[in-house]
Amino acid sequence: MENTLARNAAEDLTKGLGRRGFMRAVAALGAGVGVVGVASGCAHSNASPAGSSSSALQFADGIPILQPGSGNVSGDHYLSSDPSDVMWGYVPNIHTREVMRMKSGQTVTIDALSHEGILEDQGRNPLEYFGSKGVSEKDVLEDAIAVAAEYNRTERNFDKDGPHVVTGPVFVEGAQPGDVLKIETLEAIPRVPYGVVSSRHGKGALAVTADGTAPAGITLDEVMPPVATDGRATKDPLKYGGVSTFTAIEDGKGVMPFGQSKVRFPLRPFMGMMGVAYSADADPTSPSSNSIPPTLGGGNIDIRHLGVGSTFYLPVFAEGALFYVGDPHMAMGDGEAALTAMEGSLRGTFRLSVCKKDSGDAPSVAFGYPFAETEEAWITIGLSDPNGSVDGQNSDLNGAMRRAVVNALDFLEHDRGMDRATAYAYLSAAADFTVSQVVDRTVGVHGQIFKSHFE
Repeated sequence: MENTLARNAAEDLTKGLGRRGFMRAVAALGAGVGVVGVASGCAHSNASPAGSSSSALQFADGIPILQPGSGNVSGDHYLSSDPSDVMWGYVPNIHTREVMRMKSGQTVTIDALSHEGILEDQGRNPLEYFGSKGVSEKDVLEDAIAVAAEYNRTERNFDKDGPHVVTGPVFVEGAQPGDVLKIETLEAIPRVPYGVVSSRHGKGALAVTADGTAPAGITLDEVMPPVATDGRATKDPLKYGGVSTFTAIEDGKGVMPFGQSKVRFPLRPFMGMMGVAYSADADPTSPSSNSIPPTLGGGNIDIRHLGVGSTFYLPVFAEGALFYVGDPHMAMGDGEAALTAMEGSLRGTFRLSVCKKDSGDAPSVAFGYPFAETEEAWITIGLSDPNGSVDGQNSDLNGAMRRAVVNALDFLEHDRGMDRATAYAYLSAAADFTVSQVVDRTVGVHGQIFKSHFE
């Protein structure tokens, strides 16, 4: 009886305030765990498929399920991935209406939502998808259920749209075109004790080409997923033949069983996507706003070093910058070879600060190109085609490498005072240039210049 009353009360609140208002009210009160747990109206059964171990998923590391607004929210502001606050497959353009405003220097906590488990080729039903992996209903995120069922801001086309659930944008007061938005990642906390790694036909490092031939350097027999399993001709995403590998978290590591063994690897949570509005095309589904390729406004940059303690600098192209996040990752190797990282929803907290020209608050390179730093290194970035997915896509790693080196030379010359010839020699002797990712149409390279080398 008590649970029924609580559920009815939550449903009445949701109807009165709207889901977005309800979640924000709960976050503001700081006491949302008990109420938010029933806000969606879903039955929170403990039942699991035969042979599953839902309790192990929930309690293996003591990782709580961070439903929207529940648990600790440390930012000055809070933003959930409510269907009204996200774009699915596209990033905001400079004309997009903001969903929140904040002052420069303040912090915002965002409950970012992974796209894996809600996509069309997985059934677009996270309760069924994750339930088939042994996850109980109460351990499936309510915002995942809501986005999968209710999203209607743009019409979904699985074959054309990006996969990412993009939350925002946030208007940062004082930001103007020509400035830099400084993004400090203060927290990146798993919202669930599991993730998914996916490989899909036509995508990834070993994908078959559009005309059905093998890409340069490998044979058709070496294509992944194997060509014989490619069901895209059916036009039914459920028959496309993609491979999604469910990955649980145990003892602070991702765990993938194979045969009688398991492979375990460390978690390194970070947002694969942090960006500001870049495209000037007002059409929200313009190719220049597709969520897959990174641009000069950041976006799907996929650099694994951008976790807690990192700082990411982006040039600003719109009033208010219009900051957004998406593509939360629990772990990723350089290159992101198969297509996705270990995708999993995260609660991220960010400090957003506006940097003006000649203030010294941002590296000079950052006023024209994305730039990053960690405690150990300055990170220069090179993209093969930084202007968006327009008129095809240049995926030349050589071009990305050259741009990363040029940006490194500019930084060392203008910010560290090195002459260009010495800087070029130094980069060859001591800097590390690495493939960021090869799966986002626009490919990326990043270089680490280690701070300890400088007196």
